[in-house]
Amino acid sequence: MAHEIQPADLGFFSALARAGSLSAAARELGITTAAVSRHLAQMEARLGVSLVNRTTRRMGLTPEGELYLAQARRILADIESLGEQLGVSKAVPQGLLRVNATLGFGRSHVAPLISKFVRRHPEVEVQLQLSVNPPPLTEDSFDVCVRFGAPPEARVIARRIAANRRLLCAAPAYLAKHGTPKVPNDLTRHNCIGIRQGEEAYGLWRLSSGRGASASTQAVKTRGTLTTNDGEIAVNWALEGHGILMRAEWDIARYLRSGRLVQVLRPFHTPDADIYAVYPQRHQLAARVRAFVDFIAQSLEQQASAASAASKTAL
Repeated sequence: MAHEIQPADLGFFSALARAGSLSAAARELGITTAAVSRHLAQMEARLGVSLVNRTTRRMGLTPEGELYLAQARRILADIESLGEQLGVSKAVPQGLLRVNATLGFGRSHVAPLISKFVRRHPEVEVQLQLSVNPPPLTEDSFDVCVRFGAPPEARVIARRIAANRRLLCAAPAYLAKHGTPKVPNDLTRHNCIGIRQGEEAYGLWRLSSGRGASASTQAVKTRGTLTTNDGEIAVNWALEGHGILMRAEWDIARYLRSGRLVQVLRPFHTPDADIYAVYPQRHQLAARVRAFVDFIAQSLEQQASAASAASKTAL
């Protein structure tokens, strides 16, 4: 009975569940698929229960496997936290750092920063995954998520690392042909490029005017011939003169400075989309997480300052 659960099994099973298949787990652990299968079979034999449902294409956890995984991750997190609190772990950032970011911002901003980060901290191994929607941190799939807007989860730490606005813009050629909107309702007569953001409906744009008690918000149902869930594609369509676009300032600032895109409806404000680094509370003492979040916050601040200086020079 004393040998039913062994300490090494906890990390192994957590890695197996995270990988999603025996072969993927083998690649992550640096062993053969046969060795992974053998280790799992030994665990199940000791426990006397099945932990995994196996098929030729996919792997799923049994109810017992779900329970085992939840407890294994809790124990592993407690061990890591204890080591960090006692100062056992090195002050130098090290180990695996799993990062998630949105497609467009992750590709254009987060990935280049990760390249610089690992040069500064060669003992950190980074896995970057890009996705349309941010994953729930409760699944323990990532250590840090870089996302737009503060998350609704109360049991995570959300650090605002950069200010960000959504702006309305279009190519000069489009505006020359179709005119420039003066008030929000004018957008209903324009071809607007739709981007699916999370669970939001396509083409519902909210614009505000005024400040404080006099502020008011108007929701405009826009329409157009082009829609996508990829921000980079939408920006390219706007550059090619297909219509008016609402996009994060970080993604279009260089085109506004060069004049390839022109901001429209300047007096009206669209919802903020500040950039946050979000991570579980248990990771707040992890040196690799602290170093990474500090690094991207400082880097984005420097980029914003440089962009602001370039805009003033251009004016």
